[in-house]
Amino acid sequence: MSGDSKPVDGPVSRILNRRVASLIVDLIIKLNLPLTPNQMSFAAFLTALSASALIAFGWLKLGAVLIQTSSILDGVDGILARRRGIASKAGGFLDTMLDRYADVIIYGSMGFHLASKGVDPTLVALAVVSALSGDLLVSYLHSRGEKDLGIHPALVGPLDSLGSRDVRLFILALLTLVGRPLEALVVVAALSHSYVAVKSSSIYRLLSSERTA
Repeated sequence: MSGDSKPVDGPVSRILNRRVASLIVDLIIKLNLPLTPNQMSFAAFLTALSASALIAFGWLKLGAVLIQTSSILDGVDGILARRRGIASKAGGFLDTMLDRYADVIIYGSMGFHLASKGVDPTLVALAVVSALSGDLLVSYLHSRGEKDLGIHPALVGPLDSLGSRDVRLFILALLTLVGRPLEALVVVAALSHSYVAVKSSSIYRLLSSERTA
C-alpha cells in the first residue's frame, strides 16, 4: 500500500484512483502550482457537474469518462493536504458535502436522460431513488458506524470496502460508458443496500456484545 493510500480505501481507489491522484499531486508539487486542497475539492465537484450535464443530454460516453475523472480528482485534495501538512477537519467536511451533492446530481442526471428516452417514469423513479438512497445510506453508515464503534465500518465484518464511493462511481461510469445507465443504477442500488445490510448486522452484533460484556 502506498503512503497516500488509506486502509479503508475501496478496491478501485487502491488499484487506480490513488495511484493517479498521487501522480497528479506529484506534478502539482513539482511545478509548485498554487493550488489548494479546497480548490481541488471544487475541481472534482465541477467535473461531476459537467459529467451530469453531458449525461442528461445524451453524451453518455464523455459523461462516463468525466464521472471516473471526478472520482480520481476526489482523492487529490486529501493527498495534497497531507503532503503539504495542511489537512483540516474543515477541508474534510467541505469535501464530504460536495461529494454528496455531486452524487445526487449524477443520479438525477441519469434519471433525466432515461426519462427523456421514453423509459417508464415509474421504473426510472424507482431506480434513481433506490440507487441514491443506497448511496446516502452507505455514507451515513460509515459516519455513524465509525462514531459508535471507534473504527471505520469498512474494517468490520465481510465485504471490505465494496460499497465505497470509488466502487459506486466506477460502476456508474463503466455501465454508462457502454450505454447501460439504467443497469448502472440497478447495480449500484443492489450493491449499496446489500453492503449497508451486511455491515449494519456486523456493527449491531459488535455493539450488542460490548453492552453485554
